[in-house]
This record gives sequence, C-alpha cells and structure tokens, in this order.
Amino acid sequence: MDSSSIKNYFFFFATSIIIIAGVKVASEIVIILFLSIFIASIFSTLLSFLKRKGIPKLLSYFFVISIFVIFTLLIAYIINISLKDFASNLPFYEEKLQSLIVSSISLVEQYGYTIDQTTILDALNLSSFFGFTTNIIGSIGTFLSKFLLIIIGVAFILAESKSFETKLKVIFKYNAKKLEHFNLFSHNIQKYFLVKSTTSFLTGLIIAVVLMFFNVDYPILWGVIAMLFNFIPVVGSIIAAIPAVLLSLLNVDMNTTLILILFYVIINISISNIIEPKLMGKELGLSPLVIFFSLIFWGWILGIVGMFLAVPITMTLKIAFNSNSETTWIAILMSNLSGKEKKRQKKD
Repeated sequence: MDSSSIKNYFFFFATSIIIIAGVKVASEIVIILFLSIFIASIFSTLLSFLKRKGIPKLLSYFFVISIFVIFTLLIAYIINISLKDFASNLPFYEEKLQSLIVSSISLVEQYGYTIDQTTILDALNLSSFFGFTTNIIGSIGTFLSKFLLIIIGVAFILAESKSFETKLKVIFKYNAKKLEHFNLFSHNIQKYFLVKSTTSFLTGLIIAVVLMFFNVDYPILWGVIAMLFNFIPVVGSIIAAIPAVLLSLLNVDMNTTLILILFYVIINISISNIIEPKLMGKELGLSPLVIFFSLIFWGWILGIVGMFLAVPITMTLKIAFNSNSETTWIAILMSNLSGKEKKRQKKD
C-alpha cells in the first residue's frame, strides 16, 4: 500500500468522524430529515402506481398525503389515549404483580427454601420497571408529536420527486452509468422500505388480533408498539412483547401467557425470517454483526429513534455501496451471504 493510499484512508476516516459528530449535535434535525426521506420513499411507490393508473397528478398527490396524515393521527391518538389509561392503572398493575411475586415466593418456601421477600421486591423495583415501560411509550408519543414537521417534509419531497428525476438526468447527462447506479439504489431503497413497512403492519395487526382473542388489556396499543418495534431487529420484538405478556400474566392465567409467548415467537419468526427474506431477496440482507453494531451506533447518535432507524440507515448505506462497482466490496462485507451466494461471489 503506497503513501498516497494511506493518506486517502486517513482523510476519509477523519472526514467520517467530523460528519458523525455533526450528525450527533444536530440529531433532532437529522431525525426529521431521515424520516421524511424514508417515508417519502415508501409513499412515492404508491404515488407512481396511481399515476400509472391514469389518476391526475394533483389528485394522486393529495390522496397519498391524506393517507399518511390520517394514519399518523390515528396512531398518535391510539397511543395517547391508551397511554393515559395505562398510566392511571399502573398502581393496580403494580399491586397485582407484587401479589403474584409474593405468592410465587410462598410457593417456593413450601419446598423448604428460605427467601427474603423484601430483598426480592426491592431488587425487582416494580415501580421503576413500569416507569420504564411508560417512558418508552411516552418517547414514542413525543416522537409522534414532531410529525407535523415530518408531514411537511414528506409533502415537499413528494412534490419535488418528478423535478428531481429531471435534475438527475441533467446532472448525469454525460454519464449514463452513474444514473443507472442511482436508479438501482433508488429502486432497492423503495423495495426495502415497502416490504419492511408491509411486514411491520402485518406483525402489528396479527398481534393485536391475538391479544384481543386472549382478552389482554390494550391490544391495539400493543399491536401498534409491535408494528413500530418491528423496525428494531431481534431486541425490538422482545421489548414489544414484555408489556402484553406481563398483563396477560396478571389478568388472565399462566397457561394463556405461555400460549401467548408461543404466538409471539411464531409470528415474529415467520414474518422476520421467512416472509421478509423472500420478499426482499437475499441481496438486501444484512450481517447479524452489522445489525448489532448499527443498533448501538445509531442508538448512541440519535437516541431511541436511532434504534428504529438503525437498520434502514445501514441498509441505505449498503445499497448505496452495492450500486457502485468501486464500493461493492464494502456491501459484501455488510451482507449476510448464504452458501449459494458465497459460491456465486467466488465465481465472480
């Protein structure tokens, strides 16, 4: 490796650190920008579909924006109403959980074991646990309260989408290959977000129906939480399941709770590990190691919203790298290659 290459690597490394520091400082603005771009990429597919069906551009535009606004307001309303009711019932749930723990300790003591109830209850700190659950939902509520700016951002991006395509053609007029790379990048991004949004909605819907069937409190709230947390791989589905499982344990019975846990596992495994890979294709898969560190990295930079955006942002970077022959090797390092793909990569 010559000295000029080393200088270039250090230059790119230093530039990356400066950019990361800037993104962290301006995280509130960056979150709104990223979300606006990602949501617009999803709805641009619907907008293009309506235009292909012969629906006038202006009518299609207002229809898409109306769907987005109604959906956002509906989720915000559900979370706000359910959160207030859930918060008012927290003392009741805390008391029931404490009684359940005391009963379990008494059952264990019948077999000759001695357990200090006070120490166990203090260690579990039930108030802090329920407070943590409320804070997570509250953070989502606060996040949704900023959606007015995001709605405006999405509206402007969708309005500019057609002229942006024209600008790109002018920019890459003498470089068709770069235009092809960008079109590939744009297509894969839309594909990823469309599939992920569809599977997340499906996850939330099925879980809400299952919770209604088992008479668990606030089934729609936990369905919405499951839908949103589906964007956080691995840990997201676990965090989303905890409140519903606990409420089932407190208000129903142990057998129902075990069945409910089984349903959660089946739903998440079926959708995340079977349906999503088939719809997205193997080329859009990320390495588990990359997913893990992206959660930590973007969570540190953008907070809890960064955990929601971690995989989409990392996937965006991977697709961008994969769209250019000079950076394909980075995309391969980020990929979760199957056996067949490894053989294909070796042949290439």
